Amino acid sequence: MKIFIDTADLGEIRDAAQMGVVDGVTTNPSLVAKTGKPMREIVAAICEIIDGPISAEVVATDTDGILKEGRELAKIHKNIVVKVPLIADGLKAVKQFTSEGIKTNVTLCFSATQGLLAAKAGATYISPFVGRMDDIAGEGMDLVQQLVHIYDNYGLTTQVLAASIRHPLHVVQAAEIGAHVATIPHKVILQLLKHPLTDAGLATFLADAKKIPASK
Repeated sequence: MKIFIDTADLGEIRDAAQMGVVDGVTTNPSLVAKTGKPMREIVAAICEIIDGPISAEVVATDTDGILKEGRELAKIHKNIVVKVPLIADGLKAVKQFTSEGIKTNVTLCFSATQGLLAAKAGATYISPFVGRMDDIAGEGMDLVQQLVHIYDNYGLTTQVLAASIRHPLHVVQAAEIGAHVATIPHKVILQLLKHPLTDAGLATFLADAKKIPASK
C-alpha cells in the first residue's frame, strides 16, 4: 500500500520525506489555508520535495470552472493530480481531464455508488472519507472494502485512496483490505512508529551499552 501524507505543511512533508515512507501528498483548501500562502506557491513547493502524485484541489463547482482551474493546476508540475468533488459537474470534468491525460482524485466519496460512477468517469483515484463516516456512526472501512471489491470485479483501474485517516488502526485496516493508497496526517505517521516495547528495548540497550568497557 502506498502512503501519501495529508498536509500542506512543508515542514511536515520534509520530515516524512526524510524517513523515506512517503509516496505522494494530498492537500485540500482547508490545509492550504492554514499555511497562509497562495495555493499555487504551496503546491509548487511540495512538488520540489516529493517526487510522486501531488493532489491539488479545485474550488469551482461547475464543469467549466473545474476544467479551467484544473488545467492551470496541472501546468504546475507533471506530478499534479487534480482533486475534484464528487458531484455531477465534477464527473463531467473528470471525463474530460482523463481524455487530456490529466490525472484526477475524486474526493468526498461516501458511498459505493458514488465510487462506481467516479471510476466509470475515469478517475485516477477515489477518496472515501473513512474518519468522517465513523464520526456519524458509520463504518468507513466497509466502504473501502466495497470499492476494492467492486473495482476488482470489473477490472476498473481507479485506485482506492483511503482518506480521513484518524489513527493507526485505520492504516492497518486499509492495508489488510487492499486499499491502494492511504493518505495520512503527519501525526498519525509518527504514531505508526510508536510501540512501548520498542522504547523499553532501546532504553535497555542504551543502558547496557554504558557498561561496555572502553577500548584501551
